[in-house]
Amino acid sequence: MRRFAVACSMAFIALISFGLASNKLTAVAADEDASKPEYYTTRVKPILDENCARCHGGINRRAGLSLDTRAAMLKGGRDGAVVIPGDPANSLLVKLIRHEGPADDPMPMPPKRPKLSDADIAVVERWVKAGAVMPGQ
Repeated sequence: MRRFAVACSMAFIALISFGLASNKLTAVAADEDASKPEYYTTRVKPILDENCARCHGGINRRAGLSLDTRAAMLKGGRDGAVVIPGDPANSLLVKLIRHEGPADDPMPMPPKRPKLSDADIAVVERWVKAGAVMPGQ
């Protein structure tokens, strides 16, 4: 019984430590200027590459949508523009990664995979709110 209590205590300490580290990382991210191209390069692009590029990057353009350039996101695909710079609440990209798509066709993204973390969603929302700035636009 004592070993179980010690193991639980150690697990609890590890979770708290991880939470504090995550908060520290989030605080650092909050200091970053989302209106700079570097924010897209270092924070947003890795999220899109990991979760979206398989279907909407490179030569893959499922539903006619490419997420490779700002112009492509503003043009959008079959369902129109996916990013409205300065307006994350009305940007389809944000709605879909939050799993809050239209009732008639919710299209939760990424499909068949877990929803993005709240932290990743916040990064994308912050980027859109700051104008969806990308390098070389």
